Amino acid sequence: MKDSSGRWVESASIIIQDTKFATSTDSKGRYHFDGVPAGEHSVMVSVVGYTPTINKVIIKENENTVLDFRLEQNIRQLKTVDVMGSISVNGMGHLPELHGGIIYSGKKTEVLVLDSIDANTAQNNPREVLGRIPGSNYSETEGGGFPSNGIAFRGLRPTQSIETQTRQNGYNIAADLYGYPESYYIPPLEALERIEVIRGASSLQFGPQFGGLINYVTKSGANKPMELAVQQTGGSHAFFNSYVSMGGKYKKWNYFSYLQCKSTQGWRPNGDVRQASGFIKMEYQATDKFKLGFEYSVLRNRIHMAGGLTDAQFEKDPGESYRARNWLSSPWNILCFTSEYQFSDKSMLTFKSAINTSDRDLVWKNEEGGPAEADSISPITNSYVQREVQRESFLSSTNELRFSTRYNIKGVSQTLAVGVRYFQGSMTRQGGGPGSAGSDFDLKLYGAPYEYDLVFSTTNVAPFFEHTFHIGKRLAITPGFRYEWIASTSIGYVTDDNTALPVSSDLRQTWILPLAGLGMQFKTSSTTNLYANVSEAYEPTNYSNLTPLGVSSVIDPNLKDVEGYNADMGWRGMIGDFLNFDVGIFYMSFKDEIGLETRLDNLGNPFTFRTNVGNSVHQGLETYVELNPFKIFSTDSKIGNLSIFNSYSYIDAKYVDGPFKGNWEEMAPVHIDRCGISYSYQRFSATFLLSNTSESYADANNTIESSDAVVGLIPAYRLMDFSSTLRIKNYNIRLGVSNLTDEKYFNLRTDEYPGPGIIPAMSRSFYAGFGAKF
Repeated sequence: MKDSSGRWVESASIIIQDTKFATSTDSKGRYHFDGVPAGEHSVMVSVVGYTPTINKVIIKENENTVLDFRLEQNIRQLKTVDVMGSISVNGMGHLPELHGGIIYSGKKTEVLVLDSIDANTAQNNPREVLGRIPGSNYSETEGGGFPSNGIAFRGLRPTQSIETQTRQNGYNIAADLYGYPESYYIPPLEALERIEVIRGASSLQFGPQFGGLINYVTKSGANKPMELAVQQTGGSHAFFNSYVSMGGKYKKWNYFSYLQCKSTQGWRPNGDVRQASGFIKMEYQATDKFKLGFEYSVLRNRIHMAGGLTDAQFEKDPGESYRARNWLSSPWNILCFTSEYQFSDKSMLTFKSAINTSDRDLVWKNEEGGPAEADSISPITNSYVQREVQRESFLSSTNELRFSTRYNIKGVSQTLAVGVRYFQGSMTRQGGGPGSAGSDFDLKLYGAPYEYDLVFSTTNVAPFFEHTFHIGKRLAITPGFRYEWIASTSIGYVTDDNTALPVSSDLRQTWILPLAGLGMQFKTSSTTNLYANVSEAYEPTNYSNLTPLGVSSVIDPNLKDVEGYNADMGWRGMIGDFLNFDVGIFYMSFKDEIGLETRLDNLGNPFTFRTNVGNSVHQGLETYVELNPFKIFSTDSKIGNLSIFNSYSYIDAKYVDGPFKGNWEEMAPVHIDRCGISYSYQRFSATFLLSNTSESYADANNTIESSDAVVGLIPAYRLMDFSSTLRIKNYNIRLGVSNLTDEKYFNLRTDEYPGPGIIPAMSRSFYAGFGAKF
């Protein structure tokens, strides 16, 4: 493949439309596909600086076909092209040095292309998709009481992705950046083009968090006036998912929208869920250089929470429920306005402004006493005890302005990226309100006001810059700096436990956080590189952390901020068409880590206490290896494609001083190992995944078992998943099973809803789906 001037075109993305085949060109402009089914296909080529090109090709049985491209330069098209770097034909790759005006040089990144992965996307199973990322750990609570599953990396706590910044199309979608960074909404996996994960040194361009960033990138409209896609999926436990999308391109407009309706009776009693989500994205190419965009995401749900279990209850029957009156709803609304101005092929200015106006409401039995305390009808009142009503509402605006430019020093390209974030958030938190004695979803108060009613506000201004200095053609060094200014207030009242009288609150706090970092990348070949980086990280503790909603633990009123740094280094890339790899080590240091410890009250009764437990260190090894053995000796396989991959992490996460020195960190398995085999032949593809996760603990004491099950051992578990897809022209049939051996396991003990106690993970579930595209 060459351009109009006769130069080889390297790293061009090549996709056979409506199939799972995708690859990129090498340094000589060459590319290759094996096992493409006979018939007529449309092959699309895209790369920055050139006009995207689509050519038709007819493939005959048992014949080799050559399709060459001659690309035309067109700077105007640059703004609609996504270049994702080296991507394997099975969907795993990494981001290039500069992408979307953001510098990724020297950072550990992963990119997952959804159309190239067989997985249970209808049920948003994170293990089958994100499981390829080494060290990824989950709280599998979607359907168990939360609207979405949680994810974390490198031994951090995965509950509701609270330690991982969550974005959609590059903007924040979590509730509150600092006061409440939980993720109650994520887009359906069926609507995604790819998932980008940035770990380690992500703080300089995205924020001070330790856990890195995950960015869900939705699809865009097809290159025609309208394309309609439909996917209907049914499965075990009365699961049904209906997904419909529509998108296209007309003149200067590009649009994409979807509607998803999902329901299940749940695999446990009292675990039914009803959910609807929708999305629309409109982009207008005003001029060759200027583009405007608008996006709106909406989520509506009603979740019946089956409650937590004690260890004894879980051992007896993890599919049982002892709570029938617990409900949660989290209506979510996100609006985003975007603009992009391309000064030249080397300089770009982008602006994203996301507005989040959302709620989280629940009514549940007050869980004092834990899951062992029966929710029974009183013989005196002939009714259940009153439930507790707790409500939160969020209104925030996240605005990010970014500018990037490339220039030459003595003929060598250099890159500068600068920007600023302005965040303004307000959160209303009301809790302890006396609810009804009934069993339905009822948020009204009966007989008294809330025990506390507080309004928190957070203001954040954060300028940042990074600069990549290329030294020769192989070495790149990227220093960076970020300055965080944060102000937090708390206004309202709380109820004094001793006098039962309201006490007013008017508190204010300010942080000034300078953060620095340094990255390095060295090209060992045209398709492989060494990378290394280190950056400071920070987790401020503001007033909203001191009054969490629905928590059975006692909260330390003197919680301190957590500070430390991330560092990692490794070697990654592709060797030929048959090997894709990323092997690295990491080190994370935390000062005054926040966690749970078990204490005794004056009567000798145990209780859990959330406090600064001590300093800790997370260190370990991460490896990803993907091998296509059929391509080692021949690029033309007559029997299909076989891919064998392994994602492994060793995580040594321990407290290094304080009363728990030498103990393991909470929810940090030492070994996470996932092995998979994918096979494709013509229009059929299938993947088998084996996942092994070692044991971990729920508190800093490393308690084995407790009476309320809030803390204790999280046992090791082994899971098997199978998924398959058959494509016939514009149609597809999907079949699969999750947790093939019906393993009895859990990965979350919680001191709050939907517990407290053990939240069992889902039992074996089958699914079947049918889809079409017009």
